Amino acid sequence: MTKILVLHSVSLVRSALAALLRSEGPFEVTSAAWRAAARQAESLRPDVTVVDLDCPGTTAVLADDGRADHQVLAPPSPVLVLASTGAPGLLHRAFRAEARGYVDKDGSPGRLVRAVRKVAAGERFIDASLASAFMEADPVPLSPRELSVLTRAAEGDSIAEIACTLHLASGTVRNYMAAATRKTGARNLIDAIRISRRAGWV
Repeated sequence: MTKILVLHSVSLVRSALAALLRSEGPFEVTSAAWRAAARQAESLRPDVTVVDLDCPGTTAVLADDGRADHQVLAPPSPVLVLASTGAPGLLHRAFRAEARGYVDKDGSPGRLVRAVRKVAAGERFIDASLASAFMEADPVPLSPRELSVLTRAAEGDSIAEIACTLHLASGTVRNYMAAATRKTGARNLIDAIRISRRAGWV
């Protein structure tokens, strides 16, 4: 029995994904919101964790040091991401976080099921359409830490909240924000967020 954890901020979407997977094979599927991710991962110990790259909260799984976050998903499990071709920056971020599967959200449900089986078996799965997006994407000029700070700023976190969450000094957070603004060629932090969103980095 393959154990799957589906994480999504929208209850209806995660319930639909869980129902789909349960109907397609011998899968034990648990769905949860982001706030319950750590607790569910600890109790279920999933063989595969499915996340949507476009979903708020994904940064909780894609860690700042470029690896799957062992604190959020403890014990860690292979991550399979649902993605779109229009966000190559997020694909690169998932790749740095060592995600094992990449499924195009415009593809068929059967592709998701096949990807889950492959990732659970220790293999890698990448939809051809997403592979093309990888190759066509511009290099991301920001470091993983800069991306993490910018992403949390884009979600409305204050400097103090970002510092607390990422275990950084407030001055260090400001330095990362300044570096991100400079590297994106932005006029200010708001502009840096806009540029990064348009590029699909955050």
